[in-house]
Amino acid sequence: MITTIIAFIIVFGLLVIVHEFGHFIVAKKSGIMVREFSIGMGPKIFYYRKNNTTYTWRLLPLGGYVRMAGSADNESQELKPGTPVSLKFNSENNEVVSINTSHKQTLFNGVPLTVTKADLENKLFIEGFENADESEKKTFKVNHDATIIEEDGTEVQIAPEDVQFQNAPLFRRILTNFAGVFNNVLLAIVAFTIVAFLQGGVSSYTNHVNLASSDSVAAKAGLKNNDKIVKVNNTKISNWYDLTKQIQSKPNQNISMQVERNNEIHKINLKTGSSEYNNKKVGIIGITQTTDNSFMAKLTSGFTQTWRMTTTLVSALYYMIVGHFSLNDLGGPVAIFASTSQAAKLGVLGVVNLLAFLSINLAIMNLIPIPALDGGKILLNIIEAIRRKPVSEKVETIITIAGAIFLLVLMLLVTFNDIQRYFIR
Repeated sequence: MITTIIAFIIVFGLLVIVHEFGHFIVAKKSGIMVREFSIGMGPKIFYYRKNNTTYTWRLLPLGGYVRMAGSADNESQELKPGTPVSLKFNSENNEVVSINTSHKQTLFNGVPLTVTKADLENKLFIEGFENADESEKKTFKVNHDATIIEEDGTEVQIAPEDVQFQNAPLFRRILTNFAGVFNNVLLAIVAFTIVAFLQGGVSSYTNHVNLASSDSVAAKAGLKNNDKIVKVNNTKISNWYDLTKQIQSKPNQNISMQVERNNEIHKINLKTGSSEYNNKKVGIIGITQTTDNSFMAKLTSGFTQTWRMTTTLVSALYYMIVGHFSLNDLGGPVAIFASTSQAAKLGVLGVVNLLAFLSINLAIMNLIPIPALDGGKILLNIIEAIRRKPVSEKVETIITIAGAIFLLVLMLLVTFNDIQRYFIR
């Protein structure tokens, strides 16, 4: 159990952190201020600041997030009238360089101020009563690169209008929204490549087969290693997917196969066995894929495996959309934990293979044009490009909230279904 928990934290954490790092690095390169890059969720353990970004390590080791300057984050720097703060000034031109709103932290030589008005986006000033002296209201200029210490004690950069996400050029915003998906694809490629080298070869997706054991159904019927199955009953077979589809759909049935061996066609009849998968019987005959052990095959396997997985997942997604939707086709954190438990039993190879599979899953699911997902944000960017003006902030907020609610309800349903599938049954 401890091994599974550690593997789950590593896999889930890597998936989210790599995804968020994509948004982070492209946003920084695009001139969009990243106020915070967090590893983990919940209460912070510690933080440090570098190049106008606050890096935090938080208590719950599950994922992380990127906090970009923009309208969605504006409330974090709103200072309501009556808010007590302390100010730190620079010595050159007496501008405010730090605003402390936290009771957990104090500013050395900080000047107490009761805020009456503040603008940390456009005009960059703060106004109020110094040292609780209400006889005179004072106004102070705020430096463009000033920081604000939030209530939990975390110091982050203020977000002036010129560095906010929504004010960046459209193309850069599209790249920033797409960067998380791109990073997950890269992670899948790297992970699949590592798997190939760890297992010493790459599984071939051709219709050539090897025998799983000498006493399997296939072996007893006369199949041999490297035989090429070209037909099952009257269905032509051109790859491994076609072959498994035909065999798995015929549990405990008599089938006829045409097999190519040494440029000759042989006819083999056999009766399939059966095994249970996802509460359903599937046919088996005891064959495995052939492997390519060449260095080049292993080196390029990350790309080929990622492409095959992508096409398979897109096909499955299309199948769901056209009317075959089932909660059993989806999986949330509970399903990931259950899969991690199985993968951990196979050691490093199993965990890395699961990481690759989940990473390309996350990339594809994030591209679905649902508000609150990256695909939904990119769709809004495309609409803006067509209309030549952005969707109003109010409409975008309503759409995003609706998308978030939909995803939350779906996640609750999926989680409940996963608990039943894996732990109750």
